[in-house]
Amino acid sequence: MIDTGSTAFMLLAASLVMLMTPALAFFYGGLATKRNILGIMIQSFASLGWTTVLWVTFGYSLCFSGGEGGLMGNFDKAFLAGVGMDSLFAGNHKIPEIVFIAYQMMFAIITPALITGAFVNRVSFKAYMIFLTVWQILVYYPFVHMVWGGGLLAEWGVLDFAGGIVVHATAGFAALASVFYVGKRVNKESVPNSIPLVAIGSGLLWFGWYGFNAGSELQVDGVTSLAFLNTDIAASFATMAWVVVEWYREGKPKFLGLLTGSIAGLATITPCAGFVPLWASPIIGVAAGVACYMAVQLKNRLKWDDALDVWGVHGVGGFLGTILLGVFAYAGTNVVTGQAYSGLIYGDTSFFMKQVITVVAASAYAFIFTYIMLIIINYFTKVRVSEEDELIGLDTALHGEQAYDEGAL
Repeated sequence: MIDTGSTAFMLLAASLVMLMTPALAFFYGGLATKRNILGIMIQSFASLGWTTVLWVTFGYSLCFSGGEGGLMGNFDKAFLAGVGMDSLFAGNHKIPEIVFIAYQMMFAIITPALITGAFVNRVSFKAYMIFLTVWQILVYYPFVHMVWGGGLLAEWGVLDFAGGIVVHATAGFAALASVFYVGKRVNKESVPNSIPLVAIGSGLLWFGWYGFNAGSELQVDGVTSLAFLNTDIAASFATMAWVVVEWYREGKPKFLGLLTGSIAGLATITPCAGFVPLWASPIIGVAAGVACYMAVQLKNRLKWDDALDVWGVHGVGGFLGTILLGVFAYAGTNVVTGQAYSGLIYGDTSFFMKQVITVVAASAYAFIFTYIMLIIINYFTKVRVSEEDELIGLDTALHGEQAYDEGAL
C-alpha cells in the first residue's frame, strides 16, 4: 500500500533535485566570462531534455532492472515496460515506482552537467552532446547499478548515501581528464562575469541539496531528518572553514570563496548524510572546506585549467566524503548483503578499506574512460572549438545569441 506521506515527500525531493540543474547553470553561468555565459548554461539545460529521453528509453532499466551482483542491468524495463500507476518501488514498497524513476532521473540529469565547468569556453556543443550520451551510458549507469541497483559494489558492501562515488567522484575526475585533453583556454585571465549570479545558483543548489540528500532515504523516517540536518551542518562548517583559510592566506574574505566552500561541504557530506551521527558532520564540513580549498590551490600551482574548479570541489569533495564515511559511519546493517558495518573509529577496518578501494577505482575509471572517450569523439567531430571561435566567445560563435545587450556589464 502506498505511503502517501513518503510519496508526497519524494515528489518534493525530486522537484528539488530537478531545480539543482538550472541552479548549476546559474552558478556556472556567473563564473563564466561575459561572452560564454549561454554556452555553459545551455549544456546544463540540454541535459534536462536529452537525459530524460535516455533515461526513459533504456537508462532506468540498465540501472535498476536485473543484473544482480553485476556491472549493469538489463533492458527488461526499457521504455518503462511493466511500470504502472500501481507499481510500488521494490526497495521499500512505500512509494510508487514512477516516483522512484523520476527521482533517480534527476540525479542522472545533473551528474554529467557537473563536468561541463571544466571545459567552459572551449568545447563545441555537438561534441558535448555526444559526450553527454556516451558518458552516461558507460560511466554513470554502471556505477548507479553497481552501488544503488543491487550490483557488484552493493553486494560487496560498499555504501554511498546520495552520490559521493556515483555522482561527485566520477564527475570530478572526469572533469580533470577533460581539462587535460582539451587543454588551456586562450585567455586564461578571464574573470567571472557576475558573482551575484553565482550566489543565486549557489543558494538554489544548497536548497536543492536537501532533496538530493534527505530524499535519498526514499521515505520519511528518522534517517531522513538526520540526512537533512547533517547536510546543512556540514555545508555551513565548510563554508566558514574555506573563508577562514582563504582570509588567513590571502588577507581578505572572498564572497566567491564562501560560495565555493558551501558547495564543497555539500558535495563532501553527500555520501555520508544518512550514515554518520550528527557530531561527525562538523568535522566532515571543516575537512571539506580545508581540503577542497587546498586542492584548488594545488590546481592553480600546477596550472591545470579547470576553470570552474569541478575537480577541486566535486572530485575531491566526493572522494573525501566517501573515505570519511568509512571513518565515521555509525553501526548498521547493509540492506543488500545483510552484513553489519561500522566506521573505522568503531573498529571496522574492512568497511573502511572497501570505501577507499572503491572510490579510488571509480575515480581512476572515470578519468581514464573520459580521456579515451574524448580522443574517440574527436575523430568524428572536433571536441575543441577553433581559436577564433574561442576569442569571439561561444555564445555568438556557436549559438548566435548574447546574454546581455551590447554595452551591458
